[in-house]
Amino acid sequence: MRLTPAQLRQFNEDGVLILPNLFSDAEVEVLRAAMNRVLTQDNPANIREKKSEVVRTAMGLHVRDEVFARLSRHPRFVEPARQITGQNLYIQQSKINVKEAFTGEVWQWHQDFPTHHRDDGVPRPEALNLHVLLDDVNEFNGPLYFIRGSHRFGPAASIYDTTTTSHPLWVIDPGVVRQMTDKGDLISAKGKAGTALIFGECVAHCSPPNLSPWTRAIFSLILNPVANRFTNPKRPEYIHHRDLTPVTPLHDGCLLDELEPVA
Repeated sequence: MRLTPAQLRQFNEDGVLILPNLFSDAEVEVLRAAMNRVLTQDNPANIREKKSEVVRTAMGLHVRDEVFARLSRHPRFVEPARQITGQNLYIQQSKINVKEAFTGEVWQWHQDFPTHHRDDGVPRPEALNLHVLLDDVNEFNGPLYFIRGSHRFGPAASIYDTTTTSHPLWVIDPGVVRQMTDKGDLISAKGKAGTALIFGECVAHCSPPNLSPWTRAIFSLILNPVANRFTNPKRPEYIHHRDLTPVTPLHDGCLLDELEPVA
């Protein structure tokens, strides 16, 4: 799969691209079954909410479940990512972010790059985040918010927040967020399960708490150029993976292939 010239222009202008129905209902069903498997595991890579103890983020998924290993190499992700970057890419991170109904907590305003740069030693903001919605996402159940064109600000001044949520994060100062929104409006990434998102390292984004009765889960894959690899491997490997083997796409129907029996 390759992005059209119009899609590439939109990505370059907005910093984020929304692709409705990129994955079918049947593929989403397979992904949700795999999600339910990993969320029930007693694993340190399952990070829990500060208040409710419900899983907030399940990480390292491409080495924990064959379905996510395939999704992380899916041509609908890998080929557009290589088209945008023009480089060989490795799997930097694979995870699911969950906002449980009624209790899902906030993700503060942030860019991905300050965390990857400061915590992992990634030199340049060249990685791409590729998402697929695993639930229908509406205005009420914690959609991602993006500031259109905020990638043009480059890496923003950030503050290390270790108190707001269970997952420490380099967050953007509210004054900088105001400056960004003076230049670009907000995008609310809503859509049917199977919708995909592509966005870069310097796009400002966040998500509000989920007070609705509908849980929302989003799979996130970060692909980073091998030439831009980490230089400071201090965080656990399930947060930033060490395998620099360039990712190669599988065939388009890989998610619907029969899985090998579990021993």
